[in-house]
Amino acid sequence: MTIVATERGRAMAAGLGAIALWGALATLTVLAGPVPPFQMVAMTFAIGATLGIVRARRRGVDWQALLHWPGRVWLLGVGGLFGYHALYFAALQLAPPAEANLVNYLWPLLIVLLSAPLAGERLGWPHILGAVLGFTGVALLALGRGASFAGPYLAGYLLALGCAFAWSLYSVLSRRFGETPTDAIAAFCAAASLLSLLCHLLFERTVWPAMPVAWLAVAALGLGPAGTAFYLWDHAVKRGDIRALGALSYAAPILSTALLIACGLAQPTSALLAAALLVTVGAVLASRDLWKR
Repeated sequence: MTIVATERGRAMAAGLGAIALWGALATLTVLAGPVPPFQMVAMTFAIGATLGIVRARRRGVDWQALLHWPGRVWLLGVGGLFGYHALYFAALQLAPPAEANLVNYLWPLLIVLLSAPLAGERLGWPHILGAVLGFTGVALLALGRGASFAGPYLAGYLLALGCAFAWSLYSVLSRRFGETPTDAIAAFCAAASLLSLLCHLLFERTVWPAMPVAWLAVAALGLGPAGTAFYLWDHAVKRGDIRALGALSYAAPILSTALLIACGLAQPTSALLAAALLVTVGAVLASRDLWKR
């Protein structure tokens, strides 16, 4: 029992690490400058794939072994990583960013709700209430920054909803492939990078980062939010409490906004404090089983 609890604790720590790294996504993206979305994904995912390959090689894993996964594992991994980002960027093109991002952030709530039918977890009222409080906090933050759902943006909102389902399904279904090592993420990042490069060549004009700090931001994105975070998240959803992870994920947009303010890229608001309080209460509720242990 102690060994199982320790393993789950490490997995939850990995999940918190991934969430913290995603909190830096917005700030690093701003610092990287006006790089086209698919070009950015191609560049950062290539760094993330390289990170995983180096990690696997240091552990003695042959690089060719990183490609030998069943078709359904490839479908889930590439569909989750590339599918989510493709839908997300399309949603931002067809709907206002604040509103699209709010719809997108249904994914933590969906993780909690889908964990019962798809991952065999038992849902209690603390998990559901915790996730709802988290989403309420993010909604309050978005509305405090001027989000409004007026206008003919239905297609964009539907794509953002597709984002939420894509990432929640990827996260929950990954638990069914717990025997697949985290090394597989390197192959999924490489495939997503190639697909993003193809989309970039078809739909975008190449714009390279303009200054050294912008290049450093791109490298940091590949090493952190678009690299290490995926490996940590894979371990977390396969070995941790996925119900609690869903509610805890609402900390990402709060951390993101707080970091933007700390770097002078956004203004502080009372909505941020209220949202942070709601997310914190929701996270404590959803992870109460962990606190008891």
